Amino acid sequence: MNPGELAKLDALPLDSRTPIEWAHAVLADPLRLLADHAFLEKKAATNALELLTRWPGEWLPGWVETMTGVARDEAAHLAQVTRILLRRGGRLDRVHKNPYANSLRLLVRKGDPAEILDRLLVSAVIEVRSCERFAVLAAASADAELASFYEALFSSEFGHYRVFLELARKIADAPAVEARWQQLRAAEAQILAGQEAGPRIHSGCLRGDG
Repeated sequence: MNPGELAKLDALPLDSRTPIEWAHAVLADPLRLLADHAFLEKKAATNALELLTRWPGEWLPGWVETMTGVARDEAAHLAQVTRILLRRGGRLDRVHKNPYANSLRLLVRKGDPAEILDRLLVSAVIEVRSCERFAVLAAASADAELASFYEALFSSEFGHYRVFLELARKIADAPAVEARWQQLRAAEAQILAGQEAGPRIHSGCLRGDG
């Protein structure tokens, strides 16, 4: 990655950082990693479509445009990753579990406006972590196709977390959004640290990896 991309990586708002050793470990099983990644993109597209008709109040300018744009981008990424997966002889399983994302969604408070605010902020923190992991994978991969793929995804995904934050700031005052954003970032770092190691985008690190 060039210095400009590395500077963008350092600027990502995260409460923990992924060591390069994590990427070396998960890249040892690329087909399972790609299959997990495909489900990640599918869920991201589905989440945007679910939020499409959940705008707060009667109407919020920019809501529909943002969610359709995110859904379009994530569906395009899903097509890319599944194309690589299938060409390499992999396949998608019918059932997929994501304890990382599930744990984060348990933090969403019930009842609007708190619920929609938390949905947006959880979406933002998942996006920013995914973006970081794509950059680490790009830097670590000795496979030219995967390195190029993940570097392109990092650049594409870099701004996605911001669109969720911007919408959050339209439905709640800035101090409330910032306080909840800080809480969820701290919780995300703890949740990630507790994940089992394995070939998944949001897996934990092996002991001694950092």
